[in-house]
Amino acid sequence: MAIRNIITEKNETLRKKSRPVEEFNKKLWDLLDDMAQTMYKAEGVGLAAVQVGILRQVIVVDIGEGLIELINPQIVEQKGESVDTEGCLSCPGEYGKVKRPNYVKVKAFDRFGHPIEIEARDFLARAFCHEIDHLSGVIFKDSAIEMVDVK
Repeated sequence: MAIRNIITEKNETLRKKSRPVEEFNKKLWDLLDDMAQTMYKAEGVGLAAVQVGILRQVIVVDIGEGLIELINPQIVEQKGESVDTEGCLSCPGEYGKVKRPNYVKVKAFDRFGHPIEIEARDFLARAFCHEIDHLSGVIFKDSAIEMVDVK
């Protein structure tokens, strides 16, 4: 495992669309392991592969309840809405209020290519939406109602 460099919004790669994963192999597993280690080292709750310069539909999330790895994730259902403050490892020191659904159902694959479905509420739903947005080249500031100063 290795810590990877997290790119910032100044890097145009962050604005590109990620491609689906087609091969579930050691290269993918190494990426997932590196992403998790990188996210934990940076004290984040989520990380998309594009944030480490890899244009693949891969995200990792851990809101304090254990690591979740999602390959080719898609939001297939969403309900409700809430507005809360978000930040991003690719936009250090910047925060904004973003409206997100407070419930999502996500279909994806695990690291072995097995289909999975996860229902998420509140903070986990927000984290999934934030990271899945990255896969389309969208950062939280694009959806922010307002930027805020967090001290």
